[in-house]
Amino acid sequence: MIPKSEIIPAETYQGYLNLVSENDFRSIPRKKIDYAYAEGKWTLREMLQHIIDCERVFAYRALRLSRLDPTPLAGFDEQSWGRHAVGSERRWKDLRDEFKTVREATVYLFNSLSDDQLRFVGEANGRPINAFTIGYIIPGHVTHHIHLIRERYL
Repeated sequence: MIPKSEIIPAETYQGYLNLVSENDFRSIPRKKIDYAYAEGKWTLREMLQHIIDCERVFAYRALRLSRLDPTPLAGFDEQSWGRHAVGSERRWKDLRDEFKTVREATVYLFNSLSDDQLRFVGEANGRPINAFTIGYIIPGHVTHHIHLIRERYL
């Protein structure tokens, strides 16, 4: 368990969750959205679909843990999900709008959590975790992909 002195109030998460916004995806040139930097790598459309899927999974895990649910949560195969998500067939604007909506829902979720809800330790993907940690994983995951976009796609 995390000592009470190390718990950050839920309102503090909003700043972290707002680190990456829909605007980060608006600045991507249209000619790049179907570009993959190497064979077998995702296009930017597919990557944004992956980011949306992961944010939903992480938020669901945070929700389950915040409800003090001790049921172990399974992992997921991001490559398999990517193949079946058909992000490459979606409109770029729809993906951007969906990301914005999913992020807003995530912010509302974390702003509603108490310290006790943030602290409850459960299991996801075979490892101990709590909603507090997931509150950092979510923007960290997106930031990781933003860095990849800047380094390899643009």
